Amino acid sequence: MVTDRQLRRSKAIQQRTGRTFHFATRLLPKRIRQPTYVLYAFFRVADEVVDGATDAPPEEQRERLERLRAEALGRKETDDEVLAAFQEVSEERGIPDEEIEIFIDAMLSDIEKSRWESYDELEEYMRGSAAAVGVMMQAVMSVEDPERAKPHAVALGEAFQLTNFLRDVREDIEDHDRIYLPGDTRDRHGVTEADVRRCNPTDGFRAAMADELRRAERKYREGVAGIEYLPEDCQFAVLYAAVLYAEHHRLVRALDYDVFSSPPEVGAFRAAWLWAKTRWYWRKSRDPVTVFRAVSAIPYAESGRANHRPEGTPQAD
Repeated sequence: MVTDRQLRRSKAIQQRTGRTFHFATRLLPKRIRQPTYVLYAFFRVADEVVDGATDAPPEEQRERLERLRAEALGRKETDDEVLAAFQEVSEERGIPDEEIEIFIDAMLSDIEKSRWESYDELEEYMRGSAAAVGVMMQAVMSVEDPERAKPHAVALGEAFQLTNFLRDVREDIEDHDRIYLPGDTRDRHGVTEADVRRCNPTDGFRAAMADELRRAERKYREGVAGIEYLPEDCQFAVLYAAVLYAEHHRLVRALDYDVFSSPPEVGAFRAAWLWAKTRWYWRKSRDPVTVFRAVSAIPYAESGRANHRPEGTPQAD
């Protein structure tokens, strides 16, 4: 069993490094909330191998990630509290080994890759770094029909990560020498690597940001359409997480896409207000799409609910 000490450490990691996600996690029922703390802490431990140990040579980072892979999959004993707790949660909730593998593979790619020449290339990366997270959360929640829900979980995980990429352009280039804006989008709008390095919000940069915001918003619509497949007592928490992450889009637009001068951040007061507003609409309508349309910063003028189901996903009965 996961110990109280392991849970406290996992929760502390989430509180320190993932405030937006932590707001939403607290709304989950205890049976889901506690393993979610462990899951998030595992993600952060892996991420720190790449982004936290910047002075470590690539060979050492790869070795540490491979050791972490073996420990996470239960192939090797561990003395790390987070990894030990993750082993327990993974076995108990049936987290697919394949998702753990592709997540670690994505972390490995971060060691050497720092530019993505097309969105297709970036999406392939996100399949491990973000979509795998959504699929693992499905397992934690014991979703009844995981195959039906999976395309939506993948889309929502990608939406969250795309929002992070657009919010953190300055941090990514200055701290990690990474540019997540796809090369084809930058080329289309005449954005050079030098523009990003200088943190120069040119007209082209603003146009590229607008394009990528719209792309992320399509992912939100796809993702939110699948919240109905989650256990009823988990739906509001995931919906609120989507509302919180999407709120960054309103802030980015309010800044006229200049995320260099003033990085967008959803404050505690705004998060509380959004919780109250989302809760009020949730009491009126238990339909996640209806509530998201009413509350979130994502425009729906161009779409209806049925138009944003992923290809091949059946309609609800």
